[in-house]
Amino acid sequence: MIPAAFDYHRPDTLDEALKLLKRHGDEAKVLSGGMSLLPMLKLRLASFAHLVDIGRIPGLDYIKEEKGTLRIGATTRQAALERSDLIRTKYPILADAIPLIADPLVRNRGTIGGNVANGDPGNDQPAIMLALGATFVARGSKERSIPASQFYKGLYSTALAPGEILTEIRIPAPPPRSGGAYAKLKRKTGDFAVAAAAVQLTLGKNGAIERAGIGLTNAGLTPVEAVDAAKSSPSADRRGSVEYKKEMARVLTTRALRKAVQRAGGN
Repeated sequence: MIPAAFDYHRPDTLDEALKLLKRHGDEAKVLSGGMSLLPMLKLRLASFAHLVDIGRIPGLDYIKEEKGTLRIGATTRQAALERSDLIRTKYPILADAIPLIADPLVRNRGTIGGNVANGDPGNDQPAIMLALGATFVARGSKERSIPASQFYKGLYSTALAPGEILTEIRIPAPPPRSGGAYAKLKRKTGDFAVAAAAVQLTLGKNGAIERAGIGLTNAGLTPVEAVDAAKSSPSADRRGSVEYKKEMARVLTTRALRKAVQRAGGN
């Protein structure tokens, strides 16, 4: 299918992008990498009169650690995360997940900001952000921080207010004896998960788990935290029945927990 007609805007600054969103209101949509939005437009599952492309705005593409926090710019490509030594050595939960996101062509264009801000429960990184205790930084008339645990409101619905743009993801640097893992089941390369589980934990001095965060992908209308795992309600589709998906979520969570404990230095 062919998308409905729209006007394309490519602002040079974040302030210019915010002005465009304010001017066009509900008729405008932010475009980052476009790997989720463009297929929806093509299939006419969504339609907007104005697309505001933030992908080339300077200063939104970076991976750095500062004062005990990993900071990732919203327009950072998945491929850049995949190549990052910092991600690979210190944040293995992300290193597990990124090669499983879609395919290399998508990862070369798709951004982490687009992945987490889209509100799609089938995307991989929202559940990981829940497990990591991440915070999202949004810019509108002012800047504010939104915990990942309070960000997802419903299917394709988030805490971002009209006229706001997600600009940065902040993740607390893991303390000693920490480990993370992401386990995913999908039918083929490029497919969404049948089910997936993200685990980030820290071991205490006696080897017991001191802190754990668990997020589930495709287990309901939003990414699911483990505290609400009993309320998970996956939908039956061509990837499997509700019962099958729940069982796979259980199995994958167990696998991710075991790997995370091993990476933290436990048995």
